[in-house]
Amino acid sequence: MLWFLLFVNINLLVFNAFSEWFFWDEFGKRFNFIAVDYLVYTQEVIHDILESYPIPLLLAAVFIISSVIFYFIYRKRGILDSAFDSTQGYLRRLRVAAVFILLPVLFFNVLDKQSIAEISDNQYDNELSKNGLYSLFSAFRNNTLEYDDFYKTEDITTVMSNLKNLTGFDDNSSQFIKKDGDELKYNIVLIMVESLSAEYMGIFGDNRGLTPNLDRLAGKALFFDNFYATGTRTIRGMEAVTLSVPPTPGRSIVKRPDNHNMFSSGFVFKEKGYENKFIYAGYGYFDNMNEFFSHNGFGIVDRTNMSREEITFSNVWGVCDEDLFNKALKESDESYRRGKPFFNYIMTTSNHRPYTYPEGKIDIPSHTGRAGGVKYTDYSIAQFLKKAEGRPWFENTVFVIVADHNGGSAGKTSLPAWRYRIPLLIYAPKIIAPNTISKLSSQIDLMPTLFSIMNWSYESKFYGRDILDEKFRERAFIGTYQKLGFLREGRLVVLEPDRSGHEYKTANQGLRSIKYEKIAPLYKDELDAITYYQSASYLYKHHLNRWKQ
Repeated sequence: MLWFLLFVNINLLVFNAFSEWFFWDEFGKRFNFIAVDYLVYTQEVIHDILESYPIPLLLAAVFIISSVIFYFIYRKRGILDSAFDSTQGYLRRLRVAAVFILLPVLFFNVLDKQSIAEISDNQYDNELSKNGLYSLFSAFRNNTLEYDDFYKTEDITTVMSNLKNLTGFDDNSSQFIKKDGDELKYNIVLIMVESLSAEYMGIFGDNRGLTPNLDRLAGKALFFDNFYATGTRTIRGMEAVTLSVPPTPGRSIVKRPDNHNMFSSGFVFKEKGYENKFIYAGYGYFDNMNEFFSHNGFGIVDRTNMSREEITFSNVWGVCDEDLFNKALKESDESYRRGKPFFNYIMTTSNHRPYTYPEGKIDIPSHTGRAGGVKYTDYSIAQFLKKAEGRPWFENTVFVIVADHNGGSAGKTSLPAWRYRIPLLIYAPKIIAPNTISKLSSQIDLMPTLFSIMNWSYESKFYGRDILDEKFRERAFIGTYQKLGFLREGRLVVLEPDRSGHEYKTANQGLRSIKYEKIAPLYKDELDAITYYQSASYLYKHHLNRWKQ
């Protein structure tokens, strides 16, 4: 029996080694919060793995390697047999076993700080120095981080006073946005594209020709070329765009308890008489999307609302982008027939591993990598806009195209800012003149900018600002589930969960590189970074950023 258990354990360790290899290939990191988060959604993740990798071949390799290791250990079984045949008393053996069991638990609790492994300025070196299994359990333990318990803080009175200067908030952490003239009720179609980093687009300098349609569209749209995602997960992008708040440490508000009735763009639209729909290619229970959107001003349309006739192609993450956009057209038509202005929030999935899509649409075969996923999504968006042009609601509709997050978070630095750069296009040929806006800005600024374009007056608890305002203060927020970044004017402040803060001078070195030079933290930069993140946590914790009752 003991030999069988040893063989099983060897298989598990070898399987873990294979798993770490492929996790690194996808994310450039050891097991982290993403791995823990995905364990909750085993159906999607297992099917994704089955569609992405040659699992029978890999399992066979695990078995063969484990068998070889077991064989060499078994050859030395005399050493183990002498241990198993020990004549020492039961209690003595139990005490020794308890020491070997309790010591790892003790050290894990005392030394559970990933910063111990961070010995280099090169983040790849730091990640490689970590223990994969330790990282997995550490991430599981630290999946919720209270800002005040782990990060650098200031007195809350100082924080809230500075927040007023930065945002214009009053004592109730809100602000009334007043516009002169008539409000405009354009239909809004927001397309949030899975993993569309700037690095994949020709308009930003990529030469692979993956986004010919979006590149052309950028010349006809209001194009923001210095725009940044707040995080590395879809639900981070949703949090930023829907709630207009800086990223919270730990998991996104979308997945947190007590996230109903937030001050959201959905409720602002609803108050203006709009019909709001969150339209998702997959099953909306994933990552708590349906729960979040349905309690923050949106109706839900996901894969469960699509008939067999409406689905021509799908994988584990959802229907292909073309099917999704065809469904969105039908939903828009229905709202128009009811005489209601509509806000359709569309979330794509085709640019996600396993990168499968209908054959014959583009010149890159399905299931060959991210390049194909990007190009197919580009093709699908072009087809959608072409069909929309024939609809009676087209001329009164503003199309917003934005990525949910970057295509990867790995880099030599802990927060590789260049990877967070994403496109934002606001396209309405009969309404908005083409222009390129190069102000440093964030996903949290999208909705306030859109409301300004429509000349809306409204009470706001949004941290985001109108990018088109001449008084707009350029800054962006970038983060992982632990590190919180504040980017402004060639400088990056990074707040870490050991109550430390660091600052770097940054300089662009092309599409895929930014030079970092560590400097002594500037008081104003660090105070502003702390103000944004500490206040956002405070307002959420104390229910101060809720929709009016």
